[in-house]
Order: sequence, then C-alpha cells, then structure tokens
Amino acid sequence: MNVKGLAAIVTGGGSGLGAETARQLAAAGAKVTVLDVNAEAAQAVAQEIGGLGLACDVASAEAAEAAVAEARAAHGPCRVLVNCAGIAPAKRIVGRDGPMPLAAFEQVIRVNLLGSFNLLRLGAAEMLGAEPLNDDGERGVIISTASIAAVEGQLGQVAYAASKAGIMGMMLPAAREFAKSGVRVLTIAPGLIGTPLLLNMPQEVQDNLAGQVPFPRRFGTPAEYAKLVLHICDNAMLNADTIRLDGAMRMQ
Repeated sequence: MNVKGLAAIVTGGGSGLGAETARQLAAAGAKVTVLDVNAEAAQAVAQEIGGLGLACDVASAEAAEAAVAEARAAHGPCRVLVNCAGIAPAKRIVGRDGPMPLAAFEQVIRVNLLGSFNLLRLGAAEMLGAEPLNDDGERGVIISTASIAAVEGQLGQVAYAASKAGIMGMMLPAAREFAKSGVRVLTIAPGLIGTPLLLNMPQEVQDNLAGQVPFPRRFGTPAEYAKLVLHICDNAMLNADTIRLDGAMRMQ
C-alpha cells in the first residue's frame, strides 16, 4: 500500500517513536495527524511536517472520537493508524510501602492497552467504510506498539508487561475480523530504543543496557522503528503478526 496522499494517524506523536514515525510518513507523502496528550508537542511536530496536531487522551472515548473526526475532516478517512502512545512506570507488586496501589496498575492498562484499542476501533471503522485502494482490495493498516517486555517482562514491569501482552493478544482476533475487508493489523515489539526515557539515564547505565543487545550492540533508534512502519505499510503480505525490533535481545 503506497501511503502517498493517504490519511495517517499517529498517537503519541509528540515525541519519541511517534514523532519520528509521523515525520517519515509525511516524508513519504502521507497526510499525517499527530495525536498526543501534550498539545504543544503534537502541534510542534505537526507544524514541522505540515500535518495536523491535536491534543488527545487516547483512553478517552469522547476525546478520541473528536480527534478522529477532526482528522477525517482535514485529511479524509484514516488509512494508516500507528499506536505509539504509552507510559512505562516501574513498580513492584509488593514494595517497601506495601502492595502496589490498584490505581497505578489501572493507569498503565488504561493508557497503553485501552488507549490502543480505543484508536483501533475508531481507525478500523473508518477503513472498513472506505473504498479499496488497490487490486488486493486493501483498505488500510493498523500498527500498534507492544514491547519485548510482553513476553520477557522484568521485575517491576508487571503493569507495563501486562498492557503490552494485551496489545499483542488483541492483534490476531482483530486481524481475523478485518481480513475480509482488506484491513491489516500488526504489532511491533521493540526492545531497547534510544528514546529520552533511556537517553536521560546515566551513561554507565546506558552502556550496560546497550551491551546486552547481541547485535548491533547499541540501542535501536526511533528512525529504525519508523522504517519498519513504512515497510509494513508497503508490504501487503505482512499481516496478523508481531515483529520484534530488538537486535536479538532477550531480557533476563
């Protein structure tokens, strides 16, 4: 599927993976709407790429519905949806202060999993109602962001790992449901990616983490994530799968 001229929505597009994905989609000719809970960040990226930047709490039905409607009015029906919005606080199930507050677990599930589903349902509805784009009958593609923590979650990652496992789990039934209508659904599971979360750590910590990646022995980059997004868009035979982007890393 050639993205040139197509409407794309990127959540979490104000920074990190989402911002770089928005840039590369725009460079390929897509009409990009950047969604982020941080309105200023979304608008800054949108201004840079000539797109539309909107504030959006991805876990809010009302906010997401309004944002998707505004994106449709500006660019037409969504054809590419990339879910990058997410949070990753670390907390033990039982710590020094006692059991993990239920609200802390709930917040991660709300943003990461519920937010991804919220945009998936809205993006899919637009794609299903649109005309086919090519001889394959393709109408669109939905890409969500999981993590290798979904299957190799470390201590303190219970909420994050559960949310990302949920994203991986909903991918296959969604892909099966939408296949007859020409909408593909995939998940990318990154390993250690050089976003501000990692790059703000002390250098010795960064070096130790990067040394755990077999090859290449470094953090991945947001640009490499975005390149994979573009390849998924282009390659119609990629469907109903989770693609690891981790340099062969397996968390201990």
